[in-house]
Amino acid sequence: MNESQRQSLLSAIAISSGVAGFTNITPQQRADAFTNLEQFKTYPGRVAACVEMIGCDSLPFATANGNTADATVPGKLYALGVIQEFLKVGYNGLNDSDRGQLRSSIVTAARQLAMPSAADASSIKMDDSKRILAMKIAALLADLATREFPQRWQTFVTDLFAPVSSGGIWCEPGADAGAKTIGVKICLECLKLITEDCTDSDFNAKISTVRRNDILLGFNEVTHQILPPLFELLSKQYGDLNNAKSTLSQMNQYLASSGRTTAQMTPEEKAQYQIQLDKRDAAGAILADELGTIEKFCQSMPLDWMFKVENGVDFVAALLHLLREDVAKIQLLSVACLQQLAIRKLDQDQWFRVISSLPSALFEASKASAQRASERGIDPNCIEMLVEQLDYHRSLSKMGSILVTCHLAHITADRDVSSGKGPKFEAVSRYLRLLSEMMSHQSGVICGEQINTWVGLLRDPAIVRTNVLNPHLGRVLNAYMTHVVKIRWDDVWDQNHPYSSLIEASWDDDEEYHEWLGNLRSKASQLFRAIGSTEPEIAATAIHLKVRTLLNAHSSGEPRDQLNPENNELTVHSTACQEFEGVTQPLDNILHGIPSWALDNGSYDEKRTRIRNTIRPLLSELANLIVAWNPNDVWLKFRRTTLLEALKHYWKYDPSTLPTGVDSLLVYLSVTDNPPKDILSEDVVGLRKKSGVSLVAVAKKVPDLLVPWLSQLSDRAKSLLSSGGMSPVNEMHLYEFLSCVATAVENPVDRSNFIADVLGNSIRLLDSPEIQNSITSVEGLLSFLGIAQAAGNPASVTDPTFVKKVTNDFQLLFSSLNQLLSVGKRCHEASKKRPNGGLPIQNLSDTVDDSCNFPDEGPVGINELAINDPFVPLWPKILPTLLKVLDVTLRVWHPECQATLLQNNIQRYAIAISDDEAFLATKQDGSVKGVFGEGGTAGSIVSGTDRRDLNLAPRWSGWFNESRNTCFQLLGLICMQRVIFAPELSHLYPQFVAVVANQEHLRSMEHRHFNQYLKQFIEIMMLSCPAPLYQSHLTAILGPVFEHLQYRLQYSWNPVLGKGSLGIESTRPMGSENCIAAANQLASLGVERWLISYYARGGLFVGDLDNVTGEAAVEKARVELTRTYADMLQSTLALKGAWALVLANKAREDLAFKRNDPSKLMSGPNNKLTNGKDYLNADGSKRTLAQLHIDARRLIRIDKLCHFLLLENEQIAGSLVVTVIQCLEYPDAYTCRRCTRIVHRILESVAWLDKYTELLGYRLLSAAVKAIVTEPKWMVGTEWDMINVIRDVYNRLVLGQYLLPGGQGPGLQMPRDPSNPMMFEQTKVADKPLLGGGILTATSDFPRRILMEIGMSQEEVVATEKSLSEKRSAKEQKDIFRDLLRVAADKTKQAEGQNRGENGILDRAGAEESLLHGKLRQPQVAALPEKLVTYSMMKKKEGSDSPDPADGPWHGNIFD
Repeated sequence: MNESQRQSLLSAIAISSGVAGFTNITPQQRADAFTNLEQFKTYPGRVAACVEMIGCDSLPFATANGNTADATVPGKLYALGVIQEFLKVGYNGLNDSDRGQLRSSIVTAARQLAMPSAADASSIKMDDSKRILAMKIAALLADLATREFPQRWQTFVTDLFAPVSSGGIWCEPGADAGAKTIGVKICLECLKLITEDCTDSDFNAKISTVRRNDILLGFNEVTHQILPPLFELLSKQYGDLNNAKSTLSQMNQYLASSGRTTAQMTPEEKAQYQIQLDKRDAAGAILADELGTIEKFCQSMPLDWMFKVENGVDFVAALLHLLREDVAKIQLLSVACLQQLAIRKLDQDQWFRVISSLPSALFEASKASAQRASERGIDPNCIEMLVEQLDYHRSLSKMGSILVTCHLAHITADRDVSSGKGPKFEAVSRYLRLLSEMMSHQSGVICGEQINTWVGLLRDPAIVRTNVLNPHLGRVLNAYMTHVVKIRWDDVWDQNHPYSSLIEASWDDDEEYHEWLGNLRSKASQLFRAIGSTEPEIAATAIHLKVRTLLNAHSSGEPRDQLNPENNELTVHSTACQEFEGVTQPLDNILHGIPSWALDNGSYDEKRTRIRNTIRPLLSELANLIVAWNPNDVWLKFRRTTLLEALKHYWKYDPSTLPTGVDSLLVYLSVTDNPPKDILSEDVVGLRKKSGVSLVAVAKKVPDLLVPWLSQLSDRAKSLLSSGGMSPVNEMHLYEFLSCVATAVENPVDRSNFIADVLGNSIRLLDSPEIQNSITSVEGLLSFLGIAQAAGNPASVTDPTFVKKVTNDFQLLFSSLNQLLSVGKRCHEASKKRPNGGLPIQNLSDTVDDSCNFPDEGPVGINELAINDPFVPLWPKILPTLLKVLDVTLRVWHPECQATLLQNNIQRYAIAISDDEAFLATKQDGSVKGVFGEGGTAGSIVSGTDRRDLNLAPRWSGWFNESRNTCFQLLGLICMQRVIFAPELSHLYPQFVAVVANQEHLRSMEHRHFNQYLKQFIEIMMLSCPAPLYQSHLTAILGPVFEHLQYRLQYSWNPVLGKGSLGIESTRPMGSENCIAAANQLASLGVERWLISYYARGGLFVGDLDNVTGEAAVEKARVELTRTYADMLQSTLALKGAWALVLANKAREDLAFKRNDPSKLMSGPNNKLTNGKDYLNADGSKRTLAQLHIDARRLIRIDKLCHFLLLENEQIAGSLVVTVIQCLEYPDAYTCRRCTRIVHRILESVAWLDKYTELLGYRLLSAAVKAIVTEPKWMVGTEWDMINVIRDVYNRLVLGQYLLPGGQGPGLQMPRDPSNPMMFEQTKVADKPLLGGGILTATSDFPRRILMEIGMSQEEVVATEKSLSEKRSAKEQKDIFRDLLRVAADKTKQAEGQNRGENGILDRAGAEESLLHGKLRQPQVAALPEKLVTYSMMKKKEGSDSPDPADGPWHGNIFD
């Protein structure tokens, strides 16, 4: 590059960087400059030119007006950037000589920058331009080192850490911080970058593993050259920092003695004062830089680097000492270094050293902080100091807790700690005391950092058995009980809170605070419960004192602030209400956690008896205080309700106050406003709802204790119901309450009679002429809901009287159905908790019948079912009406009815989605507070109005959703209770099938309806039906359903996949603007063609909703339906849910039997604690005798249902398998991954049958191969699952190999049939899919045809099959398929050319994402060809080569 080109380049650099000397730069000049700089990056001699530029002392150039300007800094930065880019693309092509020259030039440039100039001799501050250059050079040196060190750049450490005068970059010994230590900054930054690149997993793709290991081994060899200079620098700069601070302190004292301040200093004094400030800041900056590098060492380098004490070098001691220094955030950086060590796996000596040293170090740091505060003339514990040190205290609390959490094993494994004596026990106890005392901090974030640690300590049985926690739990419990009380943020904003500034420093705003509080409360529940369980005396004493103190201080609402101006009552924001709200969670969880021995009347040892004698009086007084409290304010009544609900755990052992408490809750169900209002206030409605919920909670916990008062409770409930004024929700709560109590009645007949009496009113309402007339026809239902009247009188939908009447009418219908559903569910749940697990057998045998002959696995009469479930006898009365309601509701969506409703501007909203469904279709985040909050979707379907208004139009959609979903759930309930299979209902079964499997209903449902239909009814029916009844009860329903699902899903996804006659525009939702046109299409296109477009948009009518949200709703409906179908099949094929747990339990039993180790059956998952005594399920839950009997029946159903679905009915099997194959093509990774599991189960069940060969060997395999070869973006992450499907198909249909269940394990080769060498022998488990299933004995050519269709020759297919036969492990076979599919994918991609992008979900995945091309990706920094040989390796080899006398024969010289 000649001088003219050099000047042109410097000019372009100056223009683009805005160097002084250029004015009035035009956009064209700036664009030309950028163009020149980009072109220079392709110039062949660019590296040499850049090396020359960075070696120059300055880079002057002539401007257009003849002046000279300086571009040294931007010029060198640009040159360094060009060289750095060259390292990535061209460095590996250089020879050894060129690489050495380039490296030498960079080191020379660094040394030149580090060399102190004459100006630096008198300067303390570091020049900003030099600092920027130093950072860039450090990055370049790090890039060079990762490519060269240690094999090719053995002098790297010497080049960096030798002083400048000795040819290095490091500062001279004793150099002051600032301009003279620029070389130190280069070295520290370089080490930091290398450590990050070689250890941080985020950079694994940048540097190869071998190269990283070589670098780290090289560093280990030269630690003696790195660590001493770093420690010496640390000591020197800390000394300089302290000297400067001491001098400043003396100056301040001198000024104070003369009555002056720093503002009154003379010019000479100001100059001297500023010099000391600069020295302090410069030394602090160097210390901060060094701590940043040390933090990376602590994070990733060998622990000996920090913990080894040698020749006065002790980094851990230095870090502990630096905790007292607040300049340049050195405190925080020191804590960060210690936190990185805490995360590491410290050995016992290292860990005990840290926890032993931390308390004294923090004591010294606290003294230093107090000294600084006194020098400023303020209180060390004042708010100002707390705010300043909040970050330090928070990080300290986090580091301290991590140090315990990551090393719990050191506490449990040490004998001193376990025995409760000795220096190690004292060290742990002292450290835990330090942590617990930290939580006295006024900011809750300090507590928040430690909660996981205390929960972890309390959950470890070995730690709980020691005395190490007991002294500290009182402080811990009180701290968390204090901080779970909500802060009134208005006081913070108004600066009325005593700690306003501290709270504002702790959280950015109230939203962040409430999110933090929610997380804290969630975790604190475990803490309170654990403390109650492990130390019930401490917990009971603390909660008793807390509640009693609150009642003494706030029982009447004192200080009566934040009052409601209308009635002068307390509000939710009043201090008293917030205090009582904060104590509810601790009370509930502590009482829940207290063990039974602390409250019952059993006989225990002396210690437990003493604790019980202490606890029982405290809790008795506590219960009496709460029950006797009778506040007047609505919100205090609400808080009392929550406290009464918490007492349910105590009432289980002492029910003396139970009747009074329940009576109080019943009274609150009818509470009114004071003064009374025509419409109840939201506060009173909330109190009533909470009271009802609490009643149900109490009844579920202690139903047996309420049975003696059942008659009185029933009379009281009837009185409340007959009084009027109760909301449907409260009525529901009453019914649930009574049903929970009734389930505890011992006599089955009495139970059933009571439930019938409780629900008698609901059944009578459903049988009333008004309801029956409304559900007889679609017209009657539309009139009942006020829809029909809107056609002739549009104003009726907003007429207050009419709206109230219609709303009340619907509430009667819906409430009746909902009450039946709720009580039915309660009764069913209670029946499953009975000793027989809900089985229609009174006495279960101790062993399960191995013959699998279960008389109850068939039709069971209602009388037998009613022994467990008192709701069952009501079904003959309920079912006919239920079927009518469901039938007429589904008829509203028939095409002809839809067309009529869509034509009317108001009636159309009856079939629209609701505002709530629109909200669920939007992306949720914390900024939107629900449907009615700011940014919610209220009023988006019916523009300008929502369901809270006196308008029927926005209510209809919600009403239809409620009634439809309730009906589906009731259908699921009748199946779960097995009543639908009872002989007494056989005469109703044809009517049942005619409704639930009606083809018109199935075709007309929207996706969202069908989704609920599958989840709430079809899946439950398949899981609940006894195996002998599959043919008689499931065939008529599942056949039409599965056949229709294939049709529905196909036409839903075709437009997305670009198939069929409809384009992607057909997936747009139908709104108010185009609904009339859609309705008119029904007549012109016909029902069949109209339904195709109906499924394309998910059947949705979105009203006035915006297009973006409407399209999201359509997409959500389509995806959810597909996922629901996949999940349903997984459940019924025992791939998830309760049936999968049965198989997991059986696998555990087989393993325990095989190993003769019953303890395997008593261990649960690693994340759950067990007592080692009880038999457990695979998920860690307790395994009961009833469950053994239930699981035995489920095992039969698992086998029989799979056989029924795939082998007994062609309509069901064909539709099911074809739909699953189609689902593999749909662009949804969730569905695809789950369908691959379903495919394995299908292959295990039917691969051995000839009639499935074409379906599996061609259609299934072609879909799977296409999904891999086309590499769509949505498939990323599921490729291995799909390849395993290909492997399973090919092995079973071609190679005669079968796999373990789920496509796992190696290919198990079957031998050839001796009588026919062209065929394989069948497996012994062909009819047992749960053991691996069978193979196709006659090899199929369908899979081979697929391979040839993707470009493989016959010879390549033969070679592939040979490899698959020789290499049968799962990994090897999958790698074989990946390699051949990669070749096919490359051919396909080449054929596509530029016609397919990489941005859409259906577009091809990029090379970085593709699994097929994963092995082709290479790291930027590859391994060096030179093998690394270090001094340590050589010494180790020499040691191993020399004979050791101790290595002789064991008998020594005994025969000499």
